[in-house]
Amino acid sequence: MKRLDFTIPVLGKPARQLSSMSKKHDVWRTSYVGDNQYILYDISLSGNPSSIDSSQHNLIEKAGPRENIYFDPSKVHAGIVTCGGLCPGLNDVIRAIVMTLWYRYGTKRISGFMYGYRGLLSKFNLPAMELNPEVVSNIHRLGGTILGASRGYGDCVEEIVDSLERMNISMLFTIGGDGTQKGALDISEEVKKRGLKISIVGIPKTIDNDLRFVQRSFGFETAVSRAVDAVACAHVEAHDGVNGIGIVKVMGRESGFIAADTAMAINDVNYVLIPEVRFDLEGENGLFASLERRLKQRNHAVILVAEGAGQEYMKDFRATDASGNVKFNDIGVFLKERIGEYFKTRGIDSNLKYIDPSYMIRSAPANSNDSVYCAKLGAYVVHAAMAGKTGMIVSLIHSHFVHVPIHLAVSGRKHIDPHQELWRDVIEATGQPLLLQERRIKPRTKKLRR
Repeated sequence: MKRLDFTIPVLGKPARQLSSMSKKHDVWRTSYVGDNQYILYDISLSGNPSSIDSSQHNLIEKAGPRENIYFDPSKVHAGIVTCGGLCPGLNDVIRAIVMTLWYRYGTKRISGFMYGYRGLLSKFNLPAMELNPEVVSNIHRLGGTILGASRGYGDCVEEIVDSLERMNISMLFTIGGDGTQKGALDISEEVKKRGLKISIVGIPKTIDNDLRFVQRSFGFETAVSRAVDAVACAHVEAHDGVNGIGIVKVMGRESGFIAADTAMAINDVNYVLIPEVRFDLEGENGLFASLERRLKQRNHAVILVAEGAGQEYMKDFRATDASGNVKFNDIGVFLKERIGEYFKTRGIDSNLKYIDPSYMIRSAPANSNDSVYCAKLGAYVVHAAMAGKTGMIVSLIHSHFVHVPIHLAVSGRKHIDPHQELWRDVIEATGQPLLLQERRIKPRTKKLRR
């Protein structure tokens, strides 16, 4: 295993001041977590229990409230920012941060910065929103974010830190995905360079569930449940038509996790197309021929495609959005047109229905599972910041909440490995061919150690 550095930066040693939680009698003795408590990153075994790696590079710091904290909560001015696209659970996280700051630590000065990193730039002249329990009490019932969201401007590091310094911000909570956290990492480094005592703590937000060292990102379960509804509608349309074909496109720019989990959740999908697994359109083993055989046997088919799949078949404009993400072509529309042309040239009647529920999913309120997850994330980031930790995110690994350095979280994307269990489970759930390709892939072979 590659040697990793899970060391969490700190602003300084925790003061002798005890956490405000210690002022209350802890009947259950569950309040505190020590900095010497860890979770193993690599928990795999090779037959011998003694092969467990417990060296420092395999230990991830456990999240939770510390008995001794760095900041004086009564003097803290906390800031919250939501960046990137919308995602179920944003308001839940904001609410949890505010409630934990207010009731657990007695911090009363909390500011929400509007429309992502724009809210920290003077040229946009966006007033900060004062946050308190009354403001956030019911926002978890709403989709979106009360702070608004936008992409970009995370590279305006010096001006952002100028704003933090001018407003006497003690801790900044950055809620966002890969681009947001890269910005947060740069901000934390600029803060350190200036010798400022500002904690920068991130909450990983990516509906695609593609951040490294994050078992599950918030909003993912809600996205899957909403995608299931779209697939159910596509299945009805396909089943009740002559040679009916339902196509559903879901989020997944570089990773097909939403498509994979949705297919297994509803079992009405016949083909799952994801960015990690190439597929051919033409040829005996291609998608079109396989689809034709399916219609002859069952009279209907449902295709579930992730937005980043099949981009090689369309013109590459290399355009990017404000976050630097490549703007993908619409694979759903492309498939609908090409499949329709294929059956028309072969003189076969077909009824195609295309559903794109993407923005209905992004703007939805979080479901109950995601709401619980968001509540915990919001509380854990506050505990970390109060202890003076910085340059980190709170993550879920092996079902435990942990601290992960931002530089590791943004070091790459998480992908579905076609050689692992998840893709095997998808193939079994859909019954689709192992490969929709003319060219066969050679199986991987493990190198023997000498």
